[in-house]
Amino acid sequence: MTTPALLPLSGRRIPTLSPGGASSFPHHRATLRLSEKFILLLILSAFITLCFGAFFFLPDNSKHKRFDLGLEDVLIPHIDSPKEGKHAPGQVVIHGQGGHDEHRHREEEESLRDKIRADHERALQEAKEKLRKSREELQAEIQTEKNKVMEDLKKKDAGPKPLPPVPMPKVVGVSDGEPPETDAKEKRDKIREMMKHAWDSYRQYGWGHNELKPLAKKGHSTNIFGNSQLGATIVDALDTLYIMGLHEEFKDGQEWIEQNLDFGVVFKLKAVQLAEKLLPAFNTPTGIPWAMVNLKSGVGRNWGWASAGSSILAEFGTLHMEFVHLTYLTGNPAYYQKVMHIRKLLAKMDRPNGLYPNYLNPRTGRWGQHHTSVGGLGDSFYEYLLKAWLMSDRTDTEARKTYDDAIEAIERHLIRKSNGGLTFIGEWKNGHLERKMGHLACFAGGMFALGADGSPDDKAGHYLQLGAEIAHTCHESYDRTVLKLGPEAFKFDSGLEAVAVRQNEKYYILRPEVIETYWYMWRFTHDPKYRQWGWEAAQAIDKYCRVSGGFSGVKDVYSSNPTYDDVQQSFFLAETLNPRMQCSFIGSRPLAPPPVSDITLTSR
Repeated sequence: MTTPALLPLSGRRIPTLSPGGASSFPHHRATLRLSEKFILLLILSAFITLCFGAFFFLPDNSKHKRFDLGLEDVLIPHIDSPKEGKHAPGQVVIHGQGGHDEHRHREEEESLRDKIRADHERALQEAKEKLRKSREELQAEIQTEKNKVMEDLKKKDAGPKPLPPVPMPKVVGVSDGEPPETDAKEKRDKIREMMKHAWDSYRQYGWGHNELKPLAKKGHSTNIFGNSQLGATIVDALDTLYIMGLHEEFKDGQEWIEQNLDFGVVFKLKAVQLAEKLLPAFNTPTGIPWAMVNLKSGVGRNWGWASAGSSILAEFGTLHMEFVHLTYLTGNPAYYQKVMHIRKLLAKMDRPNGLYPNYLNPRTGRWGQHHTSVGGLGDSFYEYLLKAWLMSDRTDTEARKTYDDAIEAIERHLIRKSNGGLTFIGEWKNGHLERKMGHLACFAGGMFALGADGSPDDKAGHYLQLGAEIAHTCHESYDRTVLKLGPEAFKFDSGLEAVAVRQNEKYYILRPEVIETYWYMWRFTHDPKYRQWGWEAAQAIDKYCRVSGGFSGVKDVYSSNPTYDDVQQSFFLAETLNPRMQCSFIGSRPLAPPPVSDITLTSR
């Protein structure tokens, strides 16, 4: 059979093939029928396959691209069956340099060449067969493909497979009843009323939006949530509503999530849907996820300001606990494998002074700017290592050791005592310690106390004392302001201690970290000062941040007449007003949870 010659695309007459292979040129028109255009596309597809297929399929060095991590070569995971000599999808394989590997690689390359040849022959044969078919046959095939696509879409719309039942763990420390002290009950009820004011305002003015503008009395969203309205305040507030016994409010939020929170099609089912949409973020050369991912297309990217497109330690560290728990809930190991891969990769990397920099490039596997912080950009990584160990019933010793090693380096290089005797956690920037502590870093006081039990070398007392010193320093940052609310960051040099210097560091946006540390210290020591400090913070928030439409952050905690920022952050309901404040600072026991029958979505 003769092969038709291809004319330039600008030509107006296209050769057609008769069943015998002879070509003829129609002269009666200059336009193309639909069937002729389809045939042209088939021919072009065959040509592209023949000419450029090798470019994509022939083996080359990129198949075995290495990331220079200073130790063994970590290869990009291949997708093979887990047979002997192979490895399962997503598994990181460390190859040696022996002759056995070289021989196996040659065999793989030869096998790949054979596959390419067979694919080319098959593609060419399919193209020839298509060209022999009549217009009616081609239309019938096209309609069949359309029907197949429609069937696939219907299957997707049918919803995900039912998740396996998982027993609900027994919640330790939750009991019914009222605190014996009248004063404690009144304070607890006051904070519960603050929560109701924040929720009711959001319910009235910002329902379904990510956050609330309490002065403008309308919904609010920032780029931290992407371009979507995901009802972040509703999702964040549910646990607080549940434990505070605000049953009707909880049900409102539950119903909104079930009916409106759409990830392409709560709770457990919605969490799995979201996780599936997040998985494409891990499709990077190293397996370190992007900071952001388009939920529709699966395309990921990083923040432009993050050290030449790096991923952020706190962000991919935050995924650890959630993804491990998702594997427990669903029985799907994919979530666990993704975050364990991150842990193993980090373990093989060199770390400056034993510290984890805040930036890691997901393409190259190299650290970005050498900036280490226990506050913003780094905090959650350390917190969730410790909590992963606790959630595993202390069996995840790898997480515990990683935490202990990191804290040892932090204590050696970042923790200092000021001239006035205040212990603070600075930030390491390119070999220099900046004597500044952020509000976000104040959570570490509670973390040190939480990790004291189980610390190496009988240092439990040491870390409990360190937690107490951090709590004292952060309380001073509050006490040295006019509003008795802490600034975003405060310095320890030039004669100033625990005081913000720059105007853009004097704001308070309803953050919870200081209150969180008070809670841990109260729980571990029962020193009444921590409960009192928590109540003082609650009073200051109610006095200076409360407005008719909710609660707002303030721009200057050193001003007696502060300006509002007009944002009620979603974490204010999730963390700051969480029962850690409502129960533990001012009462001895949480409110009774609603009956299990009222929360069937959480256990399905």
